[in-house]
Amino acid sequence: MKQIKDIDPQALANFRKGTVIPAQPLALNEKREFMPANQAALCRYYIDAGVGGIAVGVHSTQFEIRDPEIGLFEPVLAQTSEFIDEWCAKTGRRILKVSGVCGRTEQAVYEAGFALDNGYDACLLSMSAFAAGNVKAMLEHVRAVAAVMPVLGFYLQPSVGGRLLPYEFWLEFAKIDNVLGIKIAPFNRYHTFDVIRALADSGKENEITLYTGNDDNIIIDLISEYRIGEKSLRIKGGLLGHWCVWTKKAVKLLDEIHALTASGQPIPAEILSRNIEVTDANAAFFDPAHGFAGCIPGIHEVLRRQGLLAGTWCLNPDEVLSPGQSEEITRVYDAYPHLNDDEFVKANLAKWFS
Repeated sequence: MKQIKDIDPQALANFRKGTVIPAQPLALNEKREFMPANQAALCRYYIDAGVGGIAVGVHSTQFEIRDPEIGLFEPVLAQTSEFIDEWCAKTGRRILKVSGVCGRTEQAVYEAGFALDNGYDACLLSMSAFAAGNVKAMLEHVRAVAAVMPVLGFYLQPSVGGRLLPYEFWLEFAKIDNVLGIKIAPFNRYHTFDVIRALADSGKENEITLYTGNDDNIIIDLISEYRIGEKSLRIKGGLLGHWCVWTKKAVKLLDEIHALTASGQPIPAEILSRNIEVTDANAAFFDPAHGFAGCIPGIHEVLRRQGLLAGTWCLNPDEVLSPGQSEEITRVYDAYPHLNDDEFVKANLAKWFS
């Protein structure tokens, strides 16, 4: 069993402070074959951009990697872990390696064990397989996985495969041993506050770190102080699909937010306006106009334009850019040039592919 105390101190401290953790995409060629060189380049990009962690085997990496006929779960996790370690050793950095874990308990325990054996620090635990499960069954599932390695709770929005998780679930979830943090991603203010209130009421708010996955409301989540009775809680960082693109600017943004909230000064109107800009960009990438059908190809399209991916291919051939989505990505590029990190990528691309 790996426990939270076993995580590298630098990586753990960065996580507790709040950091950028991109949900890494899957690099494929036109034959939908895994492209290790591009996957390695993505890892190098994120590490050089200043992230504090990388999440692999999550929604952005495509859940289809677990299909036995595709057989990519093990090779993608194993090789990506090696790519991260190699570049961290070269740059003298240490980041948190997070593995997505899915399925019913037998599968989830296997995935957590495989991740542990391949050097991952914690798992992001999806509850999607318990669409009809009750709170008691879900909590037993969490305990079984937490007995293998540290767990990050995951409130995934129902529109992309998640389920509603009530206050009562999160209250008991927070009391489970070996819980490192919670990623809140229901894309819903009411459900987001359910998690925060439950954590406060559990008494574990100093032991479990909150991360936003609400790509539609990133900045507001991060600048807000959540007051529950006499307690004050903050969402410290982000584990986001949105932050797997324009990542250098995401790191700069989070640093700015941390400095602002530490200062105690009033929140400037400009950063509220920037929240709207980031949300507009996310709409182009994640495609809510078509029920998020193009969310993964949209991310791929940005990375393709930057030269990090060869194309927008997904394992599911029906998963493609939606009509007008490419034009929307061009629109937000033109509207908010200060949000992209194209110059940073251009300056380092050759090094990342060397």
